[in-house]
Amino acid sequence: MQKTILLVLKALALLLLINFLIGFLNFRFDLTEDQRYTLSEPAIAATEKFESPVLIDVLLEGTLPSEFAKLKVEVGEILAAYALANTNIKIDFVDPLKGVTSINKTIAELESLGLKGASITSEDNGKVSQEVVFPWAIVNYENKSVRVPLLKNKIGATAEQRVSNSVQHLEYAFADAFTKIGIQEKKKVAVIKGNGELDDIFMADYLSSIRDYYNIGAITLDSVASNPQQTLNQLRTYDLALIAKPTQAFSDAEKYVLDQFIVHGGKTMWLIDKVAMELDSLRNPEGRSLALQRDLNLTDFFFKYGIRINPVLVNDLYFTQIVLADEEGPNAQYNPLPWLYNPMVFSRNNHAINTNTEALRLQFANTIDTLPNGNKKTILYYSSPLSKAEGVPRQISLDIIGNPPKKETYTDGNNPLAVLIEGNFNSAFVNRVKPIPLEGAIENGTFNKMLVVADGDIIKNQIRQGRPLELGYDKWTNNSYGNKEFLVNSINYLLDDTGLINIRTKKIAIPFLDQKKVSAQKTKWQLITVGLPVVLVFLFGLFFHSIRKKKYGS
Repeated sequence: MQKTILLVLKALALLLLINFLIGFLNFRFDLTEDQRYTLSEPAIAATEKFESPVLIDVLLEGTLPSEFAKLKVEVGEILAAYALANTNIKIDFVDPLKGVTSINKTIAELESLGLKGASITSEDNGKVSQEVVFPWAIVNYENKSVRVPLLKNKIGATAEQRVSNSVQHLEYAFADAFTKIGIQEKKKVAVIKGNGELDDIFMADYLSSIRDYYNIGAITLDSVASNPQQTLNQLRTYDLALIAKPTQAFSDAEKYVLDQFIVHGGKTMWLIDKVAMELDSLRNPEGRSLALQRDLNLTDFFFKYGIRINPVLVNDLYFTQIVLADEEGPNAQYNPLPWLYNPMVFSRNNHAINTNTEALRLQFANTIDTLPNGNKKTILYYSSPLSKAEGVPRQISLDIIGNPPKKETYTDGNNPLAVLIEGNFNSAFVNRVKPIPLEGAIENGTFNKMLVVADGDIIKNQIRQGRPLELGYDKWTNNSYGNKEFLVNSINYLLDDTGLINIRTKKIAIPFLDQKKVSAQKTKWQLITVGLPVVLVFLFGLFFHSIRKKKYGS
């Protein structure tokens, strides 16, 4: 008997020693099928620069609905992987509503800081309750702080689908935050002016969002007429040119300056409207206006890179709404109404830029043809299968709201709306007379990237009381769309040298319990999980007692 006790004590001592030693070892095993807790090399590289503590406050603590409890566990696991990569990363889960005297006031304060709460309705044993959860983390390093959204919203998604989408996004979300907070030297983005582009206030939210990554400046192409070389030299100090909804034609000299910027390696993001039409132009007594082709003198320019933007309007049965008053005066009621010229387009998740993104809202969009050449063209967004392209000139009238469209006429859908072009870009002026002389002009460039979207309003945020609202948010319908995330992802991809954006393509599957089955089989599983162990212990006791009785006779 003493030998048995001694053997057991030695075994326990050995286990304690092994556990003690493992505590000093910096490793763990990822046994998940999709390797969700194994960080990619770019994600690990994003943490290498930190030589002092990085404090991460995760606002997921306390009593949480089951889906968010799952999200909390997944956040903890992915952050543990980051902490393993750099021991300076410290994690703290906090309940932002714990111990507060006024919950509503605290919620308002959090939302004023940009930490929007998620209202969750849950049901347990027939009881319905509503809770507010703040699915956010805050990464703090030295004197900088970055907010990290943990919840990915998608139109029509269930709570489980939202959490699953969110978990897939976690590795990139934190790697992105570490990159922003630790960035030392920012790349430069030039906002092109001089051809009737959008005013800054209509791009304010987007420019504010990318300011964490990049330095932003303005380049006016008007100066090309007087000093083209100086304009090109200035432009070449930037890494990317953003051309957002120009309304005036580009001269050949301006195109040549942009062409040489591109051939020398400059990235470009083109947000183009080939048709002149605005919703505001319909707010007249007749409620109609004429849509006309807008000549930007860019057809030959884009043709060289393998695309053509068509002077048509996309009419789509997958649409977003507009809001109109039913009458004039103080008693007017504002009603959301279908608007076929505002397509709602969904990602096909075929690229790191558009993987797991919310639907976009476009306004009077055009279509893009891709043309054969040596460049790779990835179509990031299409119109829906139930859409059609309408040529211009065409009269657009608010009367279409009251006339149901004929579904059988929507036969030529799936039109490209946004195209990523990659390849060795050659000059659009090869074998052509050059409009102006430029020093160091070349005709054959190296590998480059360009994004073209056939809608200039994709970047346009709304205004309330003179202040810009978040890009993608519609103040009239209170809906939010994925415009900002798409455009931020796009510029990150165009300028990303580390491959960080490619983390977004990682696929993760999160299993959830079937709540209907749980409710229906609750008693059965309670008996199995609670009653069965008791029965087994009782049977083991009887068996042990019978063995003892046979051996000792009592």
